[in-house]
Amino acid sequence: MGRSDTLAREVWVRLFPRRASGTPGLPMIRKLAVLPCVMMLLVVCQAEAGKVESLGPLTDAMVPEAVRKVLDTKGYRVVLPDGSMAAELWLRKDVPARTGRGDPDALYPQLAESTLIGVLRFPQASTDYRGQPIPSGFYTLRYEMMPNDGNHLGAAPSRDFVLLIPAGSDPDPNAVFTFPDLVALSRKATSTKHAGPLNLTAASGGIPPSVSKDDQDHFIFFAILKLASGEDLSFGLVVKGTAPQ
Repeated sequence: MGRSDTLAREVWVRLFPRRASGTPGLPMIRKLAVLPCVMMLLVVCQAEAGKVESLGPLTDAMVPEAVRKVLDTKGYRVVLPDGSMAAELWLRKDVPARTGRGDPDALYPQLAESTLIGVLRFPQASTDYRGQPIPSGFYTLRYEMMPNDGNHLGAAPSRDFVLLIPAGSDPDPNAVFTFPDLVALSRKATSTKHAGPLNLTAASGGIPPSVSKDDQDHFIFFAILKLASGEDLSFGLVVKGTAPQ
């Protein structure tokens, strides 16, 4: 069942709860008159936001085998309203959960810095959250907190990011990196002196997996990470869009 079918079913159940008699009364008739408008609104909203399609397991040898083995067998393709692809993603299964307290400013304190959370593929050249060009290809996604200093103050709504690393440069999914080492690896994605970040946002995009567009023209992919602790962690990731200039 697709996301539009799921939304339609939810609307139908809310509008038309089962009646013991099975006979529609006046309230139901009025609801029937409203239904086409509601369905049209759902279609329009979905068209503006784009859609998420399901993919099979990641098998491309461009991604190291050890990394592919820790990924979920189901992937996601994020399609924009114009029909173009923003990205394809495969999330890690059993993402290691942080032990101990995380940063009090973190949206996702369950994640330890430098943890691999998945793999992303840009089907064509794209940009990171800084607006830096990123070539097409496969990238590992590692969680990191933006430094809390004057150089980064106010650069994004949250300090939570993933850094893009060319998949061939990140063969060990369980590797732990210091912040400078992780930034150095991510520079390989940008070919600049800066790392390649994508912003993580609050998980408020409706029923995951889904994609929505915010008032900053950011397209945000919403999904659920399965943590090794057994917890489901809803998250949002800006897959297309840059920081306000």
